[in-house]
Amino acid sequence: MIQISPDTIADRFMRYVRIDTQSDPNGTVHPTTEKQKDLSKLLLKELYGMGITDASTDEYGYVYATIPGNSDKKDIPAICFCAHVDTAPDCSGYNVKPIHHRYYDGNDIVLPDDNTQILNVNNSPYLKEHIGYGVITASGLTLLGADDKSGVAAIMEAALYFIQNPRLKHGDIKILFTPDEEVGKGTAKMDMQKLGAAFGYTLDGGEAGSLEDETFSADGATIIINGVITHPGYAKNKLVNALKIASAVLDALPKNEWSPETTEKMQGFVHPVAVNGIAEKATLQFIVRDFDDAMLQQHHARLKAVAENVVATFAGATMQYSIQEQYRNMKNVLNNHPQVAAYAAEAIQRAGLTVKKESIRGGTDGSRFSYIGMPCPNIFTGMQNIHSKLEWIGTKDMAKAAETIVHLSMIWEEHA
Repeated sequence: MIQISPDTIADRFMRYVRIDTQSDPNGTVHPTTEKQKDLSKLLLKELYGMGITDASTDEYGYVYATIPGNSDKKDIPAICFCAHVDTAPDCSGYNVKPIHHRYYDGNDIVLPDDNTQILNVNNSPYLKEHIGYGVITASGLTLLGADDKSGVAAIMEAALYFIQNPRLKHGDIKILFTPDEEVGKGTAKMDMQKLGAAFGYTLDGGEAGSLEDETFSADGATIIINGVITHPGYAKNKLVNALKIASAVLDALPKNEWSPETTEKMQGFVHPVAVNGIAEKATLQFIVRDFDDAMLQQHHARLKAVAENVVATFAGATMQYSIQEQYRNMKNVLNNHPQVAAYAAEAIQRAGLTVKKESIRGGTDGSRFSYIGMPCPNIFTGMQNIHSKLEWIGTKDMAKAAETIVHLSMIWEEHA
């Protein structure tokens, strides 16, 4: 029986979240913040401490490690387990003070450093599943960092379990920790040859038992609007203000559909994320999302048409529309390798959980990995209310995530 202590993994997790590793969406170097390497260095030290000698980190903050296979079987694919060390820039990650509520009794949890921050079953119904078990929160002033240090903790705890239980048979297990996932650069400086894995799993999901093998396909879209500039004192019938055109384009977007706030489940959307400019020239930036690549292109065509129709009403104004590919639905790749998700589902069941197949209304490092040679679905860790001051995680979920990693590694060996 595979059994990992919730209290032990909780101690490991709280050690990690105290380290500030927020990434910077405006950063132009890799990693975007040097402080991410502080956790990378600690993880490398801990891997060595476990007895894993094939471990290293690099100038970009990636951590690579291998637990060599111990099976007599040949041709077992090398399997990677991956999590990201950075936390989101959406909410402060400085001086995180984790609190381990060792026995959650079902009552409100008032976070001590800001008593307006109250976690309860009304704003987080999944808490009901953790009554009588441990729950970890921050103190009310910061995010917690369960996204994705819970994944880091689960991988590290599973690694230690394998080292301490050499009787368990497995192929080569590759461990990877990435920087900058939260700002879309988690694979930017990846060395896939150094990693050497055939298939992978990100540990970056929510409720216990969840398995995600489908993400949005994602693009950025940029609309540059060129107005007609002249001295404002002599501008009558001459000036065409690009900022006003930009606002008219935004106003022309549908109000009750086609946006993140009006869509759910498998519906795509178009979302304006930035407006910059002056009267002469303005830039609108959007993210465009859909699970279906053909629908993604339809969203682009529709958005471009909306903008062109608006710009056409302003004499002399012009526009350019450009597309920046971000990532594609991992399902397109995983459909060609059905065993990857199937083995994960089997591992989740062996850990005593019910499999919850879900689609991600977003993306993970696994989206990019799947398209650069390592098909890579996403497995739960238990993280909840991510990127917020009410972020929390149940300790039993993290332990189950680590147990799932152990079962999954053994299943690949069994099926070889």
